[in-house]
Order: sequence, then structure tokens, then C-alpha cells
Amino acid sequence: MNTDHMDLYAAPTWQCVMICWGTKYSTSLINNLARSIANKAKSQPRFILISDRERPDLADRIELVRFPEYWLQPPLKTAGCHAKLVMFDHGIVPTDLPAIYVDLDTIVLGDLSTGLSLMKDRQTIAILQSAIIPFGWVGRALYRWTNGRKYARGNSSFVIYHPGECHYIAEQFKSTYAKYPKMQLRHMVADERFISWSAQEHMVRIPESFAVKFPGEFMFYWGFWLYIKARLPWVRSRRKGLVAVTLNGLMIKPEKLLSLKEGDVIVDEKSRKLIWSEKTLGFMRSKIQAFYAGSQ
Repeated sequence: MNTDHMDLYAAPTWQCVMICWGTKYSTSLINNLARSIANKAKSQPRFILISDRERPDLADRIELVRFPEYWLQPPLKTAGCHAKLVMFDHGIVPTDLPAIYVDLDTIVLGDLSTGLSLMKDRQTIAILQSAIIPFGWVGRALYRWTNGRKYARGNSSFVIYHPGECHYIAEQFKSTYAKYPKMQLRHMVADERFISWSAQEHMVRIPESFAVKFPGEFMFYWGFWLYIKARLPWVRSRRKGLVAVTLNGLMIKPEKLLSLKEGDVIVDEKSRKLIWSEKTLGFMRSKIQAFYAGSQ
């Protein structure tokens, strides 16, 4: 009996959430990402795409949910990506199952659903760590002692959460934005800061053994370090176990990477270098090429 075929029709036990506004990402890329996630998952998720427009070529497996007009206000679609907070709003993502949000510039290498094990309870929200202050008791203590001025914060390329427990994040943003329409508060700078601030008591870190940001893992200020790092046994072992990598950053988009030749060097807006070589990237270079070849 072909159990893999049966899994396609089994009731989902989790949800994969994606968000897209504007024309930056093609429907074929979105379909390719969903296909990659489905092919590598032991149990098929319910796919939800929150979009500002209809997408006639969207794969049948993906359910399209339209953006409420509130979240399409121009100030919420700037570099701060506040519109992503729509994933926490009422009536957007079904509340029956836990969810994993993924940015569309993500490469999936393994079973994304394994990230659900990071949830300690239904209130848990897991994201990538992006600041010195760690999630956990240290971040919570600083948050309390400073009355919310200091806190651990992360990057929202991946968000593991339960939609039925997180409506308060969208509600709190709406009420705060009504009072501060210029978003002058520090925790309103970006969606990930607001998530970290409003849900600090429930935040946990997504470990680098599960997912990483490409610039943080494969780029650095000194090129020679990239060659050394790629040869470290523990780094090679960890990279082999990665489930997902997000290509965040203006200089490392697919069309840019696919145009590079062996040994080419690019520098991002933070002066970090990428050396396009198997000696620095290992298997990741071929993974990137193969993944985006399926999106063409």
C-alpha cells in the first residue's frame, strides 16, 4: 500500500502560512515553495497564502485568503513589513491547528513540521534570534525590569505559532498604531520587533540547527573566514541537518545568485561578503540552484 499517496488526502495536522503583496514574487515561485515543503513533510499541511490579489495560477493545494484593507495601508507595507502581522488577525488563519509561517525567499531542505516540537505550549511563538539578549528567562526578566524598553528580539523569516492563541498581537498593534501613527516607538520599527515585544513572555528561539538566515550563516566581513568556517566539522554537520534557509537581504535574491560564477564575490549593505564557491558554501550552492530552477 502506498502510504505516501494516502498522506496527500489525510486530514492536516498543521498549517503552512505564506504572505505576499505586490508583484515581487511570482505565483510559480510560491507554488514551487509549497511543493518543496509538501514533498519533504511527513504529514501534509494545510497551505494558506495571504495575498492582496487573486492568483489564477495558484496550485490547488494552496488556499488563498485576501488581505483585509487595514493591513494594506502604505505605511504598513514599507521595509518594516508590518503587514505581516496579518497572520495574527482574526479570521485570517484557521484556529484549529498550529502553524508555521515562512518567508517566500526560503529554501526548504527538510521536514518543516519538525519545528512544531519547539512549542512548549499553545502560547509559544518561536522565531530566529537576532539580538544579543537571548529569548528565555533573561529576555523576560529584562522586559519586566525595564517596563518593556529592553527585550529579546528575533527575525520573522520563520514564525512558529498557534493562530488560536495569538490574536492579541494584531489587536495590540492596531491599538498602538492608532495612538502612534508615525510608529515612533522603538518596538514599532518592524513586524518582528513588535512580535518580540508584545509576546516576549512566550517567545522561544528557533535554533540554528533547524533554520538560518543566509547572510548570517554563509556571509562574513572577512572572506578567509568563510573558507575556514566551511571546513569546521561541527559546522558541516549542523549545515547538513538544516531544514530551511531564508535568503533575506537585497543582495542575495535568487536572480542575483543564479547569475554568479565560481569565485564571484558580492557584498551586501552591511559589508558582509559572499563568495560563490563550493569551498565556502558546500552543498548549499547546488541546493540553491536546484530549488530555484524549479521556480522558472
